[in-house]
Amino acid sequence: MLDPKLLRESPELVRAAILKKHLNIDLDAVLTLDATWRSQLHEVENLRAVQKAANSEMAALKKGSPEFLAKVAEMKAVSVQVKEREAQLAATELAWKQGMLSLPNLPHASVPEGATPEQNVVFATHGSLEVLSPHAKSHWEIPGFDNLFDFARGAKVTGAGFPFYVGEGARLVRALLHFFLDEAGKAGYLEVAPPIFVNAASATATGQLPDKEGQMYETSGDHLYAVPTAEVPLTNFFRDEIVAEETLPIYRCAYTPCFRREAGSYGKDVRGLNRLHQFDKVELLKWVHPSSSYQELDLLRNDAENLLKKLELPYRVLLMCGGDLGFAQAKKYDLEVWAAGQKRWLEVSSCSNFEGFQARRAQIRYRAKDSGKPELVHTLNGSGLAVPRVLAAILENNLQSDGRVKLPSVLVPYFGREFLSFSN
Repeated sequence: MLDPKLLRESPELVRAAILKKHLNIDLDAVLTLDATWRSQLHEVENLRAVQKAANSEMAALKKGSPEFLAKVAEMKAVSVQVKEREAQLAATELAWKQGMLSLPNLPHASVPEGATPEQNVVFATHGSLEVLSPHAKSHWEIPGFDNLFDFARGAKVTGAGFPFYVGEGARLVRALLHFFLDEAGKAGYLEVAPPIFVNAASATATGQLPDKEGQMYETSGDHLYAVPTAEVPLTNFFRDEIVAEETLPIYRCAYTPCFRREAGSYGKDVRGLNRLHQFDKVELLKWVHPSSSYQELDLLRNDAENLLKKLELPYRVLLMCGGDLGFAQAKKYDLEVWAAGQKRWLEVSSCSNFEGFQARRAQIRYRAKDSGKPELVHTLNGSGLAVPRVLAAILENNLQSDGRVKLPSVLVPYFGREFLSFSN
């Protein structure tokens, strides 16, 4: 959420942010709501001041006197006005809050211009595409793939995008998750096992609501949301709290299944493991001092990159342009692995700095030593990593002539053997 003071003093800065992110938001309507809300608030405060002054005057008057009775009649009229104005103010305040929640975070100055994913900037690349398996094919075309990754029965039991992982398929998913969590621990992240359902306040704090409401699964009775990412419960761990400045930065990691409707993708983008409605992911999250948040973003990205290096997967880092940045982020890098069978890049991690945007919504603050006043922390998060596309790249890049997959050496201790076999 933006600072209302920023909106009032620098509306053109906010307008430029909306344009850079290529969002369709009526800023003038929000500015009008803000002016109306402040005007009505001022009017209500004045009427309340009149009431308070009259109460003091009445206390000095003799009860039953003409002056006292006249003041009582006057106050009844003022009381009616106050109730009417308070009702108007409450309605305007609700609309004002909704308007403020519709405003995106300001993109950092280093975010490149651009409206589409094609205009993202390749920030870095790692690994060679030439050393990958000559036998590579799209993972869903590997003979026996359905033995380990059963999409047909998943669709029968739940729906499309909810596969069963069977036997060595399930074992390999578990191996990846254990590897990701162990590496996060080595990098200083404290593991947390969070709830996988959150309330609306939590989803609003991180920016999923109202921006991504249609992408989340919601329970009908309790109106809880299945987490689209562990970012949501993790960030809200410190909601409405003030942490000690000396404890910053705070690092946490968590594994959760993630649930997303992921509407709007077609064709090869949704084949096999490319795009699921339920998938497993380890999330890395930081609460940091504002003065160091961009250094922390680089460190966060490096932590995610190191996982790909150890898995021996070629990857590239994209610096996202304004139009592909996202509603809540100030700056974001995407990490994409090369899938040799599909001959395309697959996103496996996004590493983002939200600055104080989420912290203002969630009221996560630290008490500054120099002033003693509460200040907003900066929040950052990144995938470390998402399992399905990492798994897809491992299967395709390391496919052998006999149909087995040679696993990266770092996974062998977790999986228990060097090769994955698709035989039933």
